[in-house]
Amino acid sequence: MPTDRAPVAAFLNVKKAARYLGISENTLYVWRHRRLGPPSFRMGGRVMYRVSTLDEWVEQQEAADSRSNLLLSPLQCKPQRRS
Repeated sequence: MPTDRAPVAAFLNVKKAARYLGISENTLYVWRHRRLGPPSFRMGGRVMYRVSTLDEWVEQQEAADSRSNLLLSPLQCKPQRRS
């Protein structure tokens, strides 16, 4: 039974990965160079990103952010007294 939907790509090149993340290609290149961004690899000489890995990386960034994770929020801690 044919469907109208196009198959979802498992891998994205830099341009498509940047668009997927909502950032510029340059930002993605800088993150890759500094080893700060999502994991990437070379496939046939091209830098590629696995979509599932991008999703996991975004979830990790969200969990590590105190604005998204109340357990990390400094507002949840009791004030410290000066000695």
